[in-house]
Amino acid sequence: MIFTRLYDQTLSWAKHPAAPRYLGIMSFAEASFFPIPPDVMLMPMALSRPDKALRYAWIATFWSTMGGVFGYVLGLALFDLLLPWLEALGYGEKIAQAQGFFDEYGAWVVFIAGFSPIPYKLFTLTAGAMQMPLLPFVIAALLGRGGRFFLVVWLMRIGGARYADQIRRQVEWLGWLFVIVFGAWLAWRML
Repeated sequence: MIFTRLYDQTLSWAKHPAAPRYLGIMSFAEASFFPIPPDVMLMPMALSRPDKALRYAWIATFWSTMGGVFGYVLGLALFDLLLPWLEALGYGEKIAQAQGFFDEYGAWVVFIAGFSPIPYKLFTLTAGAMQMPLLPFVIAALLGRGGRFFLVVWLMRIGGARYADQIRRQVEWLGWLFVIVFGAWLAWRML
């Protein structure tokens, strides 16, 4: 019952008076270096306080965009230092592929990465490394992240409370499924 306890704890943290501040910190960090998406905090916050759900979406959007700008600056400043190391780790082909995406699709790449569950931080760092113009980057980040976070709170507002018990019942097997899939992926990457 590990994941059920974690879920219950997350719901209790979501009601804490400092939860919006923690959401902002998590949103900023995830956009540039932290591995856990802010949705894991945003969803229970919207579920426990639907009256403040839109405010929470704005907080996540703003701070995720600011974290994306931080990631952009990191990519811009450190890419030349990190490139030999990344190539030595075997990421040269993936970097070339990302460069091709940015060359072909520009700001759309940032928008899609911001909206989708793919690791957003990879694209904020790469946007800086590719010296994508900053204004289109910020606009795409705001629209992509905002679209995602407002969709999350909207889903929580229209159906979250109805499905709260069902979500709680399913969280244990979903958590273990994630661990198994992630473990298999790591094992595959090491081969």
